[in-house]
Order: sequence, then structure tokens, then C-alpha cells
Amino acid sequence: MIGFIGGTGPEGRGLALRFALAGEAVMLGSRDAARADEAARSVASSAPRANVSAGLNIEVARQADVVFVAVPYAAQRQTIEEIKTPLAGKTVVEVVAPLAFSKGVASAIAVAEGSAAQEAQSVASDSTVVAAFQTISAHDLLVPDMRIESDVVVCADDDQARQSVMSLAEKIDGVRAVNGGGLHNARYVEDMTALLLNINKLYKARSAIKIVGI
Repeated sequence: MIGFIGGTGPEGRGLALRFALAGEAVMLGSRDAARADEAARSVASSAPRANVSAGLNIEVARQADVVFVAVPYAAQRQTIEEIKTPLAGKTVVEVVAPLAFSKGVASAIAVAEGSAAQEAQSVASDSTVVAAFQTISAHDLLVPDMRIESDVVVCADDDQARQSVMSLAEKIDGVRAVNGGGLHNARYVEDMTALLLNINKLYKARSAIKIVGI
């Protein structure tokens, strides 16, 4: 089962929907059980034959085999602190990009550990953190029949965990997974999210990344 911490937000719901459509069992989490139930119903309505459930974040952390963290950066440290014990020994997929906005312009926030993913690894030290999916539009993910024409750069210090998440990424129609090397490279992908958002504003579009030459 794939769990989503922050599953009520658009990125968490969008990824949950795509994996549900691909045949994976998904569980959406929140600090509010009612909000988690509402998000799960929303996903299930677009994937009626899928295995979709809901629970509090702590329940998701206990029950899921792979756990996605898709909360706002400001809430990340506290959220992971609250669930780090049941996360021990599991792969944690970090979707968070640390961003700030001023007059509609996005900028990357400097993180002491180097990246949001490295911060997550420092908090959930008994888990294996993999950084991925930061650059995919949540809006596009939530449109079930839209093909996602994008690469997903996957960064991790554990080769097996990285490969597992790369395989998972390619269950989404149109996605190609790219080996991004160690977790220290996650900072560059996270920063790219700010660039894409600013491009989107300029072009009134939803841009994505494609890496050529490999």
C-alpha cells in the first residue's frame, strides 16, 4: 500500500489518484480524519474500481509500505516528527519543495540541511528518504485522462530505494523516471520547482521538465 501524508492537498491527491488508476492500493492521510475521508472519496470517484482508503497521518504511517510526504514545507518537520517512529524501516518519498511567494513570484527557501529531502532524512533517520515528483503539476495529475508528459528526477542515497521509486513513477502514463543520484542533488530539483512556477505565470501554462541526451 502507498500512503500519502498530506493526502488532502492537490499534489497528494493527484499522485494518489494516478497510482490508484495504475492499480496500487492507496491511503490518504491528514491530521483531520474528516478531511482525509473527503479526499479519499474524491480520489475514489475518479478511480471507482481502485482500493482507496483514508486515515489519520499516524495510521497511514503505520499501515503503508511506502509513504509519500506531500505537506507544505512549513509543516514538514513537525509532521515527520509526529510519525517518525512508525516510519522507521520504510521508504519515505519526499515531494516537498521549500518555496516562498512575493507578489506572485516563487522563490526557493534555503534549508539548513541542504534540501527539504535532506531535512526529512535528518528527522526520519531510521527511514530511507527518496526525493521525487516535485516538478509535476498537481492540476494535471488530478485530470485522470491527461497524459503526464514529464520526466521525474529521483534522488536517493540508497540505490534499491531509488530504483523502486523510479519504477513506481513510470506507472504514471507518460512519465519517464531519471536517476538523479544521491539525496544531495534533491536541492537542485526542489529549486527548479520555483523556476517552473514562474515560467507558468509568464506563459499562463503548466510546464514540466524533459531531460535530453540520456
